[in-house]
Amino acid sequence: MSGALWAQSAPDPTFRISLGQLTAWVADLPPSIAGPILAHPREFLEDYKPLLSLPWDQMVLVDKGHALPETYAPRDLVRLSRYGLYTSRPTEEMRKEIVPVLLEMSRSARKDGVRLKFSSCYRSWAYQRYLFQHYVNEDGLATAERYSARPGQSQHQLGLAADFGSITPEFAKTAEGKWMDAHAEEFGFSLSYPQGLESVTGYMWEPWHFRYIGKEACQVQKKWFGDIQQYLLVFNNEHAKELKASLLKP
Repeated sequence: MSGALWAQSAPDPTFRISLGQLTAWVADLPPSIAGPILAHPREFLEDYKPLLSLPWDQMVLVDKGHALPETYAPRDLVRLSRYGLYTSRPTEEMRKEIVPVLLEMSRSARKDGVRLKFSSCYRSWAYQRYLFQHYVNEDGLATAERYSARPGQSQHQLGLAADFGSITPEFAKTAEGKWMDAHAEEFGFSLSYPQGLESVTGYMWEPWHFRYIGKEACQVQKKWFGDIQQYLLVFNNEHAKELKASLLKP
């Protein structure tokens, strides 16, 4: 196939993307991910289109190469303890707009005999700077950079990420850890740092760290990006502007 991917029979006449463009966009993805996308381009773009209308902070790439400014802070932070959520400290905060999701997720876990504990949630740029330096002093720079983000490079600054339970690898073996692994995506939460992917994410395995990206994004992540958040967010960071111009153009 060459030229335009779709002609008059296209399921959505607003698609204006060539196979060459899409091939170039997925070139850096593993073949196991790029292959299915190129084999089913219409389906992929139809699935991806709703993600282009999501709030900026829900899909923004925050990692070692893409930092939030020191001045960035969500305006709708609320204390989770006010809503009866189980937290490590009464001061733990997240975005108010996702509190209904947190409550629904916690209720669902309780029905399964699991109590979710929100152990570390929003962190300001300044607090992340303190925390990173603390770990550097404890373990040295090279080791600290494997498990702690520099200020601005932490998803926690978005107010949409949370560490659960013990914040240790043992969390994966607990009832809470197993429940989150099995059900988090049903509520729009995605594991940020999977096992064996430090070279991709920049961080060692953190089975306790989940970020809210929404149900639609979780579904696309699982279906098209090998269920790896980093691949999805990098792709979105690099091509969302072009995709919006092609798929959302009047």
